[in-house]
Amino acid sequence: MPTECRAETLAFQEVGRRAVVAQFNGGALTSDGGAVLLREVERTTGILSGFAACFHDDRDPARITHSVAALVRQRVYALALGYEDLNDHEQLRHDPLFAVLAEADDLTAPLAGKSTLNRLELSAATVGEKERYKRIAVDHAAVDRLLVDVFLAAHAEAPEEIVLDLDATDDPVHGHQEGRFFHGFYGGYCYLPLYIFAGEHLLCARLRSANIDASAGSCEEVERIVAQIRGAWPRVRIVLRADSGFCRDALLAWCETHGVDYVIGLAKNTRLTALIASELAQAEATCATTKAAARVFADLTYQTHDSWSQARRVVAKAEPLSTGESGKSNPRFVVTSLAATTVDARTLYEDLYCARGEMENRIKEQQLMLFADRTSAATMRANQLRLYCSSIAYLLLHALRRVALVGTALARAQCQTIRLTLLKVGARVRVTTRKVWLALASGCPHAALFARVHATLIALPRRC
Repeated sequence: MPTECRAETLAFQEVGRRAVVAQFNGGALTSDGGAVLLREVERTTGILSGFAACFHDDRDPARITHSVAALVRQRVYALALGYEDLNDHEQLRHDPLFAVLAEADDLTAPLAGKSTLNRLELSAATVGEKERYKRIAVDHAAVDRLLVDVFLAAHAEAPEEIVLDLDATDDPVHGHQEGRFFHGFYGGYCYLPLYIFAGEHLLCARLRSANIDASAGSCEEVERIVAQIRGAWPRVRIVLRADSGFCRDALLAWCETHGVDYVIGLAKNTRLTALIASELAQAEATCATTKAAARVFADLTYQTHDSWSQARRVVAKAEPLSTGESGKSNPRFVVTSLAATTVDARTLYEDLYCARGEMENRIKEQQLMLFADRTSAATMRANQLRLYCSSIAYLLLHALRRVALVGTALARAQCQTIRLTLLKVGARVRVTTRKVWLALASGCPHAALFARVHATLIALPRRC
């Protein structure tokens, strides 16, 4: 008769006269009990189903243990819950709650391990007949369309105006990945991904090598996105907003030709600074008198010597750098297609252009909280897929914020705060023939908020 092993007892410092002991015998416990809320978000949005549909599975159906849809769900949910590495799945594959999230046929069987998920990340554009292992192909163009489709589906009716924010950021690499390049501004080897947002909605996440201009490829991405948006909303007014790294004649001319307005930073130079000499002097005099910051705005018509095809409206801000240093100034310039009769210089700069800084918070959410910078695969294509997975995880958490957290304390919370408040809830998982029981921690301090979010989500119509 086999002996019954007992869990090792771990003794800790006493509390009064009581001993404190521990054993690893709690059963099926998870620290991610709140993840079922994300599954309800998926039920009403269909984001993960749409992402899985972008893959083509050429594996032998008789030999498949884990479907593409299950692999995609497992990978994206893990990112949303804070697990950045494929190695993490060697333990997560045994978590019964992750089996629920992945919608596995057998909730008691292990999910895919790191090697299987790695083959998913190494998906090619097409699958060759002689390929033995990498027989899942992903259509990048389909994923690009999905990001915009999710944005369109988030609106019950077409808005009158949308603002598209463009920005590039550094994605440091620490190996010999394909496409790595030393970028002098960032002082290291990195990628230079391009992001396009509409408010908090992510529309484009394009991984690029760092040996290019920040605006490279932006015209093509904007053209693609604008065409897809106008296909659904033909009368929507579109405004393009970006910093001076995107102030290129090709992009400005495309906007002018296709009826897209723009508000884009313009790098200062001696000609521009000379044009606002009187405004700079006025701002410095006001600052010296009041001992407080002073801004004076000017409206200019400006054309470069040879890089612009035509003259354009430029809004200038004249501002002394400090109250104690004469002659030190901080001029800023913005080129725009918006007429002065539509919006004055101060409003355009302070209320419209400066609002683009909020996009940087969204990029930080992806990079710092959803691991968009975890691009350590050998090839650009594999790293682009990793960026897509991070982007889908962001869309999932943003959808939770958008549809279920309005009017709550988390309405403007970042992904990490949402994760720690609602998703990281201890629970005991018990799987029976007819039910999956989740015994959530009784001491959860946010139980009332959790119940409110749950009630909101289950009341929404099902889309998948």
